[in-house]
Amino acid sequence: MPEWLAVVLLGIIEGVTEFLPVSSTGHLLLVENAQLLPRQSDLFNITIQSGAALAVLAVFGGRIRDLLGRINEPAAGGYLAKLLLAFVITGVGGLAVKRLGFVLPKEVAPIAWATLIGGIVILLVEWRLRGRAVQANVTWTIAVAVGLAQLLAAVFPGTSRAAATIMIAMLLGLARPIATEFSFLVGVPTLLAAGGLETLQALRHPAGPPTKWGMLALGTVVSAVVAFLVVRWLLRWVQTHSFAPFGWYRIVLGLLMLARFV
Repeated sequence: MPEWLAVVLLGIIEGVTEFLPVSSTGHLLLVENAQLLPRQSDLFNITIQSGAALAVLAVFGGRIRDLLGRINEPAAGGYLAKLLLAFVITGVGGLAVKRLGFVLPKEVAPIAWATLIGGIVILLVEWRLRGRAVQANVTWTIAVAVGLAQLLAAVFPGTSRAAATIMIAMLLGLARPIATEFSFLVGVPTLLAAGGLETLQALRHPAGPPTKWGMLALGTVVSAVVAFLVVRWLLRWVQTHSFAPFGWYRIVLGLLMLARFV
């Protein structure tokens, strides 16, 4: 398979899965472990997430401009402060984990279990919240929980950043569409920072085969275009649907992974 085609396919996988509650990192590692596509570096897998983050900026451009334009108002300023808090919690925790020498696991087993358990959690959350009253305001508690959920997802591939953050926000009473928006917006600085940090480290301390920056750029652009379409679709979906179908998808995929690779 031509290298450019493999990179395009990986960009599509990243763009489709980054903001769906199914784990983009888990899917990327899965296709690489199954030898369906060539294995890529952590730099590649993390940096193409930046493309997905840029897609969110494009989708929420009006919302972000509105918040910044009203930053002196309590509601808008508070919302931005909570986004910042969640990002800082994830960032500080992520740097601490990195300094401890943590590296993403490459084995299929932990990804499969995280995928399966995550699917069950989604179904349980949706079942528990059925018919319960919800709120539209993001609290400081929710912001802290979302920051910690992002960190959990970063440490355990297959967990899904989107699933972890949206489910914890919903459990704490936030309405599904609001939880989805907050998850998407806090993911922007998180993913951009992670991609920027990996790129800076690759430039300062090159290791392994030379980085093919052209292929990295191609994967990032493809990821951005696909993620833009997926995010717009999902925002419409959550207005009238639950996340239960994604839970069932994860359960089936996790079982297939365990049966095939473990």
